[in-house]
Amino acid sequence: MTDAPHPTFELLPGAAQSPVILHVPHSSRAIPADVRPGIVLDDAALERELDHITDSHTADIAEAAAGLAGVTPWRFVNRASRLVVDPERFPDEREEMTAVGMGAVYTRTTHREALRPDGTDPEPLLERYFRPYARAVTEAVADRLTATGRAVIIDVHSYPTEPLPYELHGTGPRPPVCLGTDGFHTSPALLAAAREAFASCGETGLDSPFSGTYVPLEFYGKRAEVGALMVEIRRDTYMTEPGGPAGPGLSRLAQSLAALVDATSV
Repeated sequence: MTDAPHPTFELLPGAAQSPVILHVPHSSRAIPADVRPGIVLDDAALERELDHITDSHTADIAEAAAGLAGVTPWRFVNRASRLVVDPERFPDEREEMTAVGMGAVYTRTTHREALRPDGTDPEPLLERYFRPYARAVTEAVADRLTATGRAVIIDVHSYPTEPLPYELHGTGPRPPVCLGTDGFHTSPALLAAAREAFASCGETGLDSPFSGTYVPLEFYGKRAEVGALMVEIRRDTYMTEPGGPAGPGLSRLAQSLAALVDATSV
């Protein structure tokens, strides 16, 4: 694993025999002091943007699920806001969200307003925050492969009830739980287990309004032993939008996520 902890992300150990990594990339509102001067929003506008862009309480859902699971999963948690870097974006021209200023380093807000000045060089943020994160997730997955012969990455996200202007595919269904899939890394068994686990939370949809999964590039499309699924939870099912407190729905979702963890741990 990594030689020293990085201040903006954390790998929380699970059971030695668990192949599951709960990945929580967008739950934090924290912005390091060295990053704040590059953001053009005033403090009030920044707080409003964090309300909209943050997958609030998803780290709490993952933590509760880990405590409920029969076999404790590993958790990889981003402790910095996605306004620092978004670890799930490509840092190059492959990233379609670059078109709306929301590639690996955001230059626009959820409402397509300026977040950073035009012409901002993303390289310092990529080097300091993005690449260490990518290396650490790669190492965490490699560790599970070595220990158990497989790895299952379950991404824990949330999304707003109403689409935000930045969404490129916001006109489709917005079910209580959206399951994002990948043709290579999401097996039929993993998808079926997720549908069963979240059945009590209402309708589960597929790849709308968000699609795909997160797999480190070292394994993407190459190692079928690495399974992946994205769990997108509609925010009105567990919290007050846009950035308010969690409600009783959080416990129900944690129980469902724990059931998915257990189903994929055997």
